[in-house]
Amino acid sequence: MIRKIVDFRKLNSDLLNRLVEKYPDGYDDRDIISFRNANNEVIEAVEIKTEDTIYLIKVGTRLEKAMEDFSERDLEYDDSQVDLEVNFEDEDEDDS
Repeated sequence: MIRKIVDFRKLNSDLLNRLVEKYPDGYDDRDIISFRNANNEVIEAVEIKTEDTIYLIKVGTRLEKAMEDFSERDLEYDDSQVDLEVNFEDEDEDDS
């Protein structure tokens, strides 16, 4: 299996969607994997698996915001796509 470290800014919509599905309420400390990169810097990431690849998505406040924005955008309701026909009849006319 291939392993890739990815910055959230380079996520495609498929990976971002998988991330939101796996962590619908956001991730917490127990979901974070910590490791050191080649420059001996501590990296914190969350894991997303596909059929052939394990992605370690670097975490931070900007990733949380991107996940929130992505899920809110999916939940927005577009009124322009709804075609409603409303027929109001005056019920008082039949009372005479």
